[in-house]
Amino acid sequence: AGLVVPSGEILELYRVPDWLYPDPDARYVREVEIDLSALTPRVSVPFYVDNVHEVAEVRGKRVDQVFIGTCTNGRIEDLRAAAEVLKGRRVAPGVRLLVIPASSQVLEEATRDGTLLALLEAGATIGTPGCGPCMGRHMGVLAPGEVCVSTSNRNFRGRMGAPDAEIYLASPRVAAASAVAGYIATPEDLASLPQEEAHA
Repeated sequence: AGLVVPSGEILELYRVPDWLYPDPDARYVREVEIDLSALTPRVSVPFYVDNVHEVAEVRGKRVDQVFIGTCTNGRIEDLRAAAEVLKGRRVAPGVRLLVIPASSQVLEEATRDGTLLALLEAGATIGTPGCGPCMGRHMGVLAPGEVCVSTSNRNFRGRMGAPDAEIYLASPRVAAASAVAGYIATPEDLASLPQEEAHA
C-alpha cells in the first residue's frame, strides 16, 4: 500500500485524522518520492486498468463517447474541472458527452453553482446520479467497435457494452478535452486546434 502524507491546501480544506500520519519511529521497506509537477496526463488503455500510458501515446484516437461521472469521478470538483475545460466550447460533432453526478448532493450543488449549465451549454447530456454506463446497464452502453473515454474505474472487455468496444480511462479534464476535440486529447491540445475544430 502507498500513503501520501497530507500537506498544504489539503490541511486547509479537510480535517485530517491523527492516524493518517506515520509514527515517528516508522520503518519502511522502500520510500518512493515523486515530483507531481513533473507528471504528464495518463490514460488506462483497453482492456486493463493497470495498462497505463501517457496521453501522448494515444493522442488522436477517435472517440464516439465521453463519459464523465460515476462514483470515482463524479464529485463536484470533477464536474467543475470538466466544466472549466468545456467553457465556451462545444462537443465535437458525432461525439456523445454523458455526465452523471456521483450523488444527488453533487447534482444539486452543480445546479446551484452554474457547473451544470456550463456542461449543458457545451452539449453534454446529464443523467441521474448513479452508475450510468459504467456497468453497461443503461444510458451510454457502447455499440460494437465504439471508443469511449471514461472517468470511471474499469475498462475491462465488455464492461460498458459490446465486447469489442474500447474504453480509455482518463481524468475529467482529459475526458472533457477529448469530447471537444473528437479524439483523445489534453486541455492543452485544445489551444492549438483551429477555431472550427474547437467547436466554440
